[in-house]
Amino acid sequence: MQYVTFQVGDLLCGADVSSVQEVLRHQTLTPVPLAAAVTPGLIHLRGQILTAIDLRAVFDLPERETGQAPVCVIVQENDSGGSLVVDRIGEVLDIAEEKVRETPPHWKGATRAYVRGVVDHSNELLLLLDAGKLLAIQGGPEDGPADINGI
Repeated sequence: MQYVTFQVGDLLCGADVSSVQEVLRHQTLTPVPLAAAVTPGLIHLRGQILTAIDLRAVFDLPERETGQAPVCVIVQENDSGGSLVVDRIGEVLDIAEEKVRETPPHWKGATRAYVRGVVDHSNELLLLLDAGKLLAIQGGPEDGPADINGI
């Protein structure tokens, strides 16, 4: 299978290439008053209004440094679309399904819910994200930061 990779803080993440519609650099987010940190705003893209999901907030990482422009990975899963806000886009990798391991049993909460598997890639842990579950985030308390202790 092929995965589009991207950096979120020190985490290397990937999404199934079949879920990724496009990658946008320097996209403007329209803030939503009182929105949760995981859903900081909306993106207007060719007539579509998409919710932005900040993966730094999902994984409880520090905010981006001032001046560091995020990248928006537009994903489409079933009839749902949205934008995963990441730090840097990587490359597209071919990963054999037998190399994908289950998430470790000690991972809890949102991390376990949104990471569908892990791969040892060049001595770095690649977290394979479940785009469908990420798109289901509504920004409520139950969708708060992930517990990434143990990563």
